Amino acid sequence: MIERVYFHNVAEREKRDGLPGVRLHRFPASVRHALSENGRTRAVLSNGCEIRFTTDAKHVRVTLSALETNGKVMVLRGDFVHSVHTLQAGTMQTLHLETPERFAEVGREALCNRAFSPDVWRIYMDRFCAVFHDIDAFGHEVRPPEKREMPEITLLAYGSSITQGAGAQSHYNGYVQQAARRLQIDALNLGLSGSCLCEKEVADFIAERNDWDVAFFELGVNMRSLFTAEEFRQRAEYLLDTVIDRHREKPVFVTTIYPNRATYFRNPNDVLSERERQYNDVLRRYVANKNHPHLHLIEGSEIMTDFTSLTSDLIHPSDYGHILMGEHLARHLRPVVDKLRGSAGDR
Repeated sequence: MIERVYFHNVAEREKRDGLPGVRLHRFPASVRHALSENGRTRAVLSNGCEIRFTTDAKHVRVTLSALETNGKVMVLRGDFVHSVHTLQAGTMQTLHLETPERFAEVGREALCNRAFSPDVWRIYMDRFCAVFHDIDAFGHEVRPPEKREMPEITLLAYGSSITQGAGAQSHYNGYVQQAARRLQIDALNLGLSGSCLCEKEVADFIAERNDWDVAFFELGVNMRSLFTAEEFRQRAEYLLDTVIDRHREKPVFVTTIYPNRATYFRNPNDVLSERERQYNDVLRRYVANKNHPHLHLIEGSEIMTDFTSLTSDLIHPSDYGHILMGEHLARHLRPVVDKLRGSAGDR
């Protein structure tokens, strides 16, 4: 059954001896095991992973499980939210899905845009370790969606827990997903909570991929307490150089650190405040010196424009904050995305 579905944002499907199902990973083991101790535990989270398929069956059953914590799953049919489910940790659970009967009552053109076909089932994983077991369509054919049934443009995003979607009630509402929804494009979310450290292995992994059209990097906030400005420069430059050199014609966006508590500390000489300013200058100088036609700098303050849109931890956006940030990010990306969409239409 695995070959009959498409696993989006899944770099590795891991089968463990003696355990049922396959674990869905955004990063392969070679990358996960090269990260920091915190990074290794964050990299196994399946948030942003999707199981996608189409079938003529009116009823379909998808069996999943969550490992160590309960997991929220959002089911969509095309771009329409169908249902939300909570998986109990350590228990196989079967979701019984039924084709929305009201779809047949309206013209098909009302159900379609440039993103997903309304025929595509999408099982979206929130922030937990997801395990896929089975799909049962009661004898009907199940197949992966065709390219024309999914967005033609894909955004890859790498960053901190903010990019991962922390602060939102559902990671589906994180600002990267919000921007992608507004632009009617796909998203590969590689956010790592507290662990975005620009490791060489991550840089090489992203550079070696060919499944994205636009890259977006939110760098620095997790590194302020660990690395000097010079160490940050070396890591950030390796990441950006490696990706750009491998994909010289693809647009790459990088943002300075989003405003947070350290931006407004009463003590401006605090190490976090100082390094935040230094890191931001590193990114500005890199983009200016690189002078690459497809490299774009975004000031974090142009994305996160309202400090009160953060949660009370003063770093992670609330749902309102993610919505606002998604709108601003989409505005910055739109000219490039529209150009790419026009080029794709010419091919």
